[in-house]
Amino acid sequence: MQAVFFDLDGTLLDTLPDIAFSLNEALAAFRYPARTLAEVRTFVGDGAKKLVSRALPQGADADEVYEAFHKNYGASTHSRTKPYAGMAELLTALKARGIKLAVVTNKPQEAATTSIEKFYPALFDYVGGDSGMFPCKPNPALTRYVALSLRVPLYDCVFVGDGEADVLTAKNAGMRSISALWGYRTREQLTAAGATTFAQTPADLTKILETLLSP
Repeated sequence: MQAVFFDLDGTLLDTLPDIAFSLNEALAAFRYPARTLAEVRTFVGDGAKKLVSRALPQGADADEVYEAFHKNYGASTHSRTKPYAGMAELLTALKARGIKLAVVTNKPQEAATTSIEKFYPALFDYVGGDSGMFPCKPNPALTRYVALSLRVPLYDCVFVGDGEADVLTAKNAGMRSISALWGYRTREQLTAAGATTFAQTPADLTKILETLLSP
C-alpha cells in the first residue's frame, strides 16, 4: 500500500449539520419546506446538485436553489462541522510512514479545500472535489487522475469511504476499498453496493491499514 484515498463527508468530517443548515437556508429563500437532519443524511453522497434536487419537490427548479446553497455553504465557517475522533492521529501516523494521502469527494472543490485546510492542515497530498473537470463519483476519472498525479499505481491504493459511491468508485478504478461505518450509510446499504471490508471506528480502520502495511 502506497496511498490511501479518503472520502470527506461522513468519513473524515461530520459535515451533515452544516450541510443541512445551508440547504435549509437555500430552501427557505425560495419558500420550500425545510428538511430534517435525517432526511438530509439520505440525500448526501452524490454531489451538491443531486443533494439539492433530492431536497426539492418534484418539478421544482433545482438550479436556482443549487446556486443559493452553493453560495451559502461556500460562505460557511463550518462551525457545526467536526472531525471524527481518531482521524487526525491516523492521518498523521500514515503520513509519518510515507504513505500518500488524498481526498476524493463529490463536495464542491472550494468547500472541500477549505474544510481540509481548517481541520486537517498539511496532511493531504491532494484534495480533489467537484470542480466541473471530472464527473462525480462513482465515475473513477478523478480517482485515476489523482493516482496518476501522485505517481502511485491504482493497485497500491486503498479507498476509504462511508457511501455506496465510494465502494463503486474503488471497484471502477481497480482499487481496494474499506467502508467506514461511522458515516451516513448502514452496513446493509454498503453491502448491497458490494462492500466486503468494514471499519466500525477509526481505530478499526487503523488496524486494517496496518495489515496492508505489513511486509
